[in-house]
Amino acid sequence: MATLPPRLLRALESFNSARPWSHNAHYHPWLLRQLPRRFGRALDVGCGSGDLVRLLAARSAGGVEGIDSDPQIIARARELTSPGVPGVPDVPVVFTAADARAGIPAGPYDVITCVAALHHLPFTETLTRFRDQLAPGGTLVVVGCAREADAVDDALGLVSIPLNLAMGWVKNRGRRAVSRPVAMTAVTRPPEMTFAEVRREAIRVLPRVRPRRRLFWRYTLVWRAPLA
Repeated sequence: MATLPPRLLRALESFNSARPWSHNAHYHPWLLRQLPRRFGRALDVGCGSGDLVRLLAARSAGGVEGIDSDPQIIARARELTSPGVPGVPDVPVVFTAADARAGIPAGPYDVITCVAALHHLPFTETLTRFRDQLAPGGTLVVVGCAREADAVDDALGLVSIPLNLAMGWVKNRGRRAVSRPVAMTAVTRPPEMTFAEVRREAIRVLPRVRPRRRLFWRYTLVWRAPLA
């Protein structure tokens, strides 16, 4: 894996701290394009402050559930999704502080999403739970993080660095941010699995799944449950 000089790393970290933006939220529009215009019940695992839950609720006819292991971020999600808050759709939205390792709320779900949370969980067991809780014809979309391990990862990482700086500058209009976005306050940890490991195991659990490496140190999985 390619490494950058310590001085350059410090400069990049300083810039990113001053002009933060959410790599995860960047993928929300792409994620929504993988879903039907209207669907029934939905579940977002590792929902954080609920940004994606609120987007899903705008398309859901059956309500959306968001779970996260951090009670503080769940409390913030409830605040931001209170009735009367502008932009909050009028469908049932439930946030629960729960550890997905102990199980997820019972389905079936027409949509299950998981953004930058799967590397906190037992990979195979969690994907199996997602698969088993999807309704026939339902859609699973994962935006995940993998450990950099090969030349392709290095190349995507090097391309992502200047794009990351440009995005930070544009999204913050060149100014220093007063605070980090709420969605970026959740606890994080580095991933252990490489993309090759993710791909191999995902294909084993989810036949015909579509794994893809992405910019900004992310990968995606899209899988649709058989109709019968």
